Amino acid sequence: MNASLTQPRLNHVQCLRPKQLARLAYWEWGDPANPKVLLCLHGLTRQGRDFDTLARAMCDRYRVVCPDMPGRGHSDWLTDPLGYQVPAYVADVVTLLARLNADCLHVVGTSLGGLIALLLASMPKSPIERLVLNDVGPELPLEALNRIGTYVGAPLHWDDETSAFTYLGFVSASFGPHTPEQWAALSRPMLRPDGAGFKLHYDPQIAAVFQGVTPELAAANDAFLWQAYDNIRCPTLVIRGAESDLLLPTTAQAMTQRGPRAHCHELAGIGHAPTLVQDDQVVVVRSFLSLS
Repeated sequence: MNASLTQPRLNHVQCLRPKQLARLAYWEWGDPANPKVLLCLHGLTRQGRDFDTLARAMCDRYRVVCPDMPGRGHSDWLTDPLGYQVPAYVADVVTLLARLNADCLHVVGTSLGGLIALLLASMPKSPIERLVLNDVGPELPLEALNRIGTYVGAPLHWDDETSAFTYLGFVSASFGPHTPEQWAALSRPMLRPDGAGFKLHYDPQIAAVFQGVTPELAAANDAFLWQAYDNIRCPTLVIRGAESDLLLPTTAQAMTQRGPRAHCHELAGIGHAPTLVQDDQVVVVRSFLSLS
């Protein structure tokens, strides 16, 4: 393969929101004319470069597309913080898909990205042919949401990259063990210059969705997500960190018995969420997608 195709290319597409046109940034790997697309959707506070390792491993077969969801990475921030919600993200992804013009679409979604993919896959005439849900499902424990809400949106500043990497390693300890080189590669795209130091890449207003979440609202959301999951018809793989507090064992088990009757692969020694940079994790994804 041409070496240039194994490096990310940054592109943008305009998405319509109620109060603005917002540019959605996306990273693209592989042959830009390849009609077989692997779409990779990141977690709540993350960005598209999380998938660099997976994209390099898959771009021989796919055009791999990894968007920065609104308010993250190189995408525009929203004027209305209430726009940082899953149904609106689904609409943004549909706009992106119109640009990509894929004949075959496979999707990997981590955490928030998995919820976006779940809803898109549940719709009639969904273009998704194979789906990987990485440590997320249609039931979101309130305790895990509260844990995430304790650090999302905090005003943080670091004097140097080393200090930032250390903090990110602390709040992301559940991601599992990584080499210093792997962690630097995952962490560097998370930072933006801030005076003489660094800050996080995302709009702090993405935390607004955590305000006012009650047990009743959480239960209603779970019921909605289960209904959507039961409508999925494409082959589905669920990857679960064995120590995850967001995708509980009972939920993962139920996902193998309902809807698409997903296959579940559990990863020992990892919580929420596997980063898909370790060789064994990449093999799991590649093997499942290669079945088509």
